[in-house]
Amino acid sequence: MRSSLTRRDLLAAGSGLAAAAALPALSGCSSLASADSDPDTLVVHTQLGTTAPGSPTYLAAVDLFHEENPGVKVKNLVNSDDLAQVYETSRLARKEADVVMVNLYDKTLAWTDVDATVDVGPYLDAWGLRERVLPAALADWTDDEGRIRAFPYFATNWPVAYNRALLDRAGVDSIPTTGDQLIAAARKLRAKGLAPVTVGGNDWTGQKLMAQIIQTFLSQDEARHVYSTGDFGGRGARRGIEYFTHLRDAGVFADKAQGLTSDSMNTQFNTEEAAIQSAMSSALAKVPDEVAHHTEVGGWPLADGAAHEGPTVIRAYTLIGFWISPNGVRKIEQVEKFLRFMYRPEIVARFVTESGRDMALRTDAVSTGFPLVGAAQRLGPEVSQVLLPDVYVPPAAAQSLITATSTSFTRGTTAAQVRAALESAYRSA
Repeated sequence: MRSSLTRRDLLAAGSGLAAAAALPALSGCSSLASADSDPDTLVVHTQLGTTAPGSPTYLAAVDLFHEENPGVKVKNLVNSDDLAQVYETSRLARKEADVVMVNLYDKTLAWTDVDATVDVGPYLDAWGLRERVLPAALADWTDDEGRIRAFPYFATNWPVAYNRALLDRAGVDSIPTTGDQLIAAARKLRAKGLAPVTVGGNDWTGQKLMAQIIQTFLSQDEARHVYSTGDFGGRGARRGIEYFTHLRDAGVFADKAQGLTSDSMNTQFNTEEAAIQSAMSSALAKVPDEVAHHTEVGGWPLADGAAHEGPTVIRAYTLIGFWISPNGVRKIEQVEKFLRFMYRPEIVARFVTESGRDMALRTDAVSTGFPLVGAAQRLGPEVSQVLLPDVYVPPAAAQSLITATSTSFTRGTTAAQVRAALESAYRSA
């Protein structure tokens, strides 16, 4: 259950990486050809640079880096959802970028294990940057062998957004905190021609919301077991699946949710066609001001007997990190300059204040210009935290789980069929 990039592939592409990456002092030992042979050009493969939240801030930061470091040029290679596949292809050709900015999910989970990227722990310590990272972020980025896969950077806060004006129009007096209240609210919203909960049932947003609902009756240790092994047969997981199908068949989710995507979900909420969405902080930052003004954030409503004290949210620290490649080891002095710059408190603060990003680093900055992001950051003991399953799902099962998600959001699919679809995703992997 690994990435399509195997250790045999990498050995065929060129060996010696492990020795080169063992310590910063050994950074010149790699014989791999660089994606750009100019030692003063740092090639950064990133998801930032076009429309991704934080892109303008990132590009402005790169411009400032150039001003302060006239001898170093940063060359950005920009990809979106296909970045991991593009990187793996370039790595096999020994032409990979020096630094990669991407999240910890699916294919990337295997990169350090198969020597596609290096353990950055020694560099964090040598450069004195470990203390800049939140402890929870370090834990999330550390694998079972104690290797730190990348320099943590972006985090995410994933609450539930409630359009208070639409709820008022439908006669819903308060934000739902229980499943029964959510079902009652959905009926009133539908009576007014409004979609209740919009969700991308055909992509990763639906997969995350379903995982959140399934965890209603699971402790975090139990959830780790479920999503690491694909064993949804335990009592808590089965109850969570039953809760999900109960909400679905009661009309809680938007019509034809199994065909919606993250884009259609955000559009429905931002144009006030739907009253509720489970939204990560980058999506909350894009909610129009006129909608954000009458929107509140909270958690996902609980059922009786839940394992949590309050409605649930997802928080995670693995949204984007700076990975160092074998080629990057050859340019480690330039990599150090760039990462020290990006870790500076004032640069980190700009992503918070200018782009509404949550960070995996220590910062006192507050997203005052992004009211929903700021409200989500202030959520306290009134909500409970559940796991983002990404770092536990085996890479080869990730896409199969999204297919199973679409099946699960199809009304009439029984709880037993949902469980079978989820477990089949692991078996097929």
